[in-house]
Formats: sequence, C-alpha cells, structure tokens
Amino acid sequence: MKVSRQARREAKQLLRVCQTNGVLDDVKVRQAVQRVISTKPRGYLGMLSHFERLVRLDVARRSARIESAVALAPAQQGAVRTNLTQRYGPGLETTFARNPALLGGLRIQVGSDVYDGSVQARLRALEESL
Repeated sequence: MKVSRQARREAKQLLRVCQTNGVLDDVKVRQAVQRVISTKPRGYLGMLSHFERLVRLDVARRSARIESAVALAPAQQGAVRTNLTQRYGPGLETTFARNPALLGGLRIQVGSDVYDGSVQARLRALEESL
C-alpha cells in the first residue's frame, strides 16, 4: 500500500506526541491508535501502517543485544550499559548473551548498528585479506 505524504507527516507527528523525554510511551501509543481508529480521519489506514513502521524502528533503536564469549561480570555489564546509554540516550534496553563462537571480545547490536570487536570477526577479516 502506498502511503501519502500527508499520512507520513501525520504519523511522524503522532510518534512525537507519543514520546516522553525522548522515549516512546506504550500507553500513549495505544491511546493514539485507539483515537485514530475511533475518529477514522481521511487516509487513516496509511497513517497507521506508517506509524507502526516508525514505532517498530524506534523500539529496535532502543534495544541493545550484547554478545560475549564468556559471561561478563556485573561491573563490566554496567560499564558497557553506561557507554551505550551515553551514545544512544536514555531508555535503552540491554540484553546480555553468551556466544562461545565469538572466541573472545564483544559483539554489540543496537537497532541496525553492529559493533563487532570479536576475535571471530578479526579472524574472518584476516582470512578475507589473504
């Protein structure tokens, strides 16, 4: 479905209204969607589909997955969490996972950003350069 410019503009405005201190508020999102469905303005289906896309992207941008070869100590987890919060702002949800295939180092994914400082990635890069 092609979404009109007006519907995109309104979806962006709706997203801004649903944010509190730069963080998306679930309750406001639900209320906004219910209000749009009840009033059914012109082009509301396109607006809601674009709004859903924007919300999905915002949620992905606010979640970080940190993988390491061994379990990180709580102090290390806190340091990583602090650095990511400084870079991406408040409201970042972090999950830590153990991935023995990395051999060492960290692999961090925040939304579409991937920071791969693992030994596995370095070995792969070395292999490609030879």
